[in-house]
Amino acid sequence: MLKKLFLNLSIASEAVFANKVRSLLTALGIIFGVAAVIAMLAIGSGAQQEILEQIELVGVNNIVITPIIEQSEGEVEGAEGAVGTQQDKKNLSLGLNFLDVQSIKKLVPGIEMISPEIVLDSEVSRQGFRRTAKLVGVENTFFEISGFDLSEGEFFNDEHLKKGVPVCIIGKSIKSKFFSREEPIGKYIKVGRHWLKVIGVLEERVISEKSISNLGIRDYNMDIYTPLSTALIRYENRAMVTNSTIQEARRNQNQKGPAVNYHQLDRLVLKVENTEQMSSIAQVVSKMLERKHSQTVDYEITIPELLLKQQQRTKNIFNFVLGGIAGISLLVGGIGIMNIMLASVLERIKEIGLRMSLGATKVDIIYQFLLEAVMISFSGGAVGVVLGLLAAIGIAELAEIPTIVSTFSIFLSFGVAVTVGIIFGIAPAKRAASQDPITSLRYE
Repeated sequence: MLKKLFLNLSIASEAVFANKVRSLLTALGIIFGVAAVIAMLAIGSGAQQEILEQIELVGVNNIVITPIIEQSEGEVEGAEGAVGTQQDKKNLSLGLNFLDVQSIKKLVPGIEMISPEIVLDSEVSRQGFRRTAKLVGVENTFFEISGFDLSEGEFFNDEHLKKGVPVCIIGKSIKSKFFSREEPIGKYIKVGRHWLKVIGVLEERVISEKSISNLGIRDYNMDIYTPLSTALIRYENRAMVTNSTIQEARRNQNQKGPAVNYHQLDRLVLKVENTEQMSSIAQVVSKMLERKHSQTVDYEITIPELLLKQQQRTKNIFNFVLGGIAGISLLVGGIGIMNIMLASVLERIKEIGLRMSLGATKVDIIYQFLLEAVMISFSGGAVGVVLGLLAAIGIAELAEIPTIVSTFSIFLSFGVAVTVGIIFGIAPAKRAASQDPITSLRYE
């Protein structure tokens, strides 16, 4: 039996190589179909991985509150019955501040941790080297919510957090630029007008430019973190009204310059205990802040995970559509194989009759033509796998779209290609086996 199978395989191989151009054209549908399936699944896997990385960056179960500095909403000036413009209401709002943090902690249930942040543009200098960076005033909850770990040193202690001690934790890139030849722990770095003692270095976190753009996050590796109290006491506390801030506000109002940031906090992250309660907690917080801010919506509440999941669903739908198109190309390739094989049967009727007159059975004829179809689909699948891998690499390099080629996608597309060859090769093989040997020998 095995000997017969190898004999039929040899005859099928001779037939395929005798018509190389036709075999190649027949296999093109399979080649492009397999390549398209691998490339599309690679794009889908890359998109999913990117979404998971972005969710990890923003944290799980987080609600983010950010201030809105300038408002265009409000009553039309001079309109009859208007009780006041939005600008008047905004002047009554204290902005996003620590009173909001205390109210949320006290009144809103289901919140595990709160992380207030102050972000200041600063100039960093040390030993003649200078560059701009972000000074971020935080509490230790920031590192816990964001999933940061230290590569060396320690986090802030109670004394640092309560007394405004001039200490800092630096990102990995800051260490590379300012402490390339020495250990930073215990050394000082000048941030703005103050010298801060380095007590820790964060582990490096790889963030793509696309993630930074999509999520509105910073490059954490280039940040310098100091206790929140230190940022308020030694740098800037926008909640304190001084003569200089009043003069600046008047000057901007007269000259129609950019709006003054009156918010004490630049960001407030709430970590929720239960994912299912995120939307309801966000609504409660929104209503509470609106009441505390004199009915002024000078803040924005976002749930990054929900936005990312919606983006993932959209990408999944897009990938399903592309995968369906790729699958159709495989189907068309299978139809092409059946079409060419049926034509091949008509061309080789005399050969079929001769083989059957020499003792070949109907099963032998079926095996011969079925093996021809499988060989074409097998070789087309192999070439398609290589082409799909190259396409995935090319897309990642040229279009800057992340792609991940999995072993599953290779075996899936290759298996489908061979299966298509078997299914669409059955009909021509049966037709060839049904020929009458006497009639076939007389066929011209």
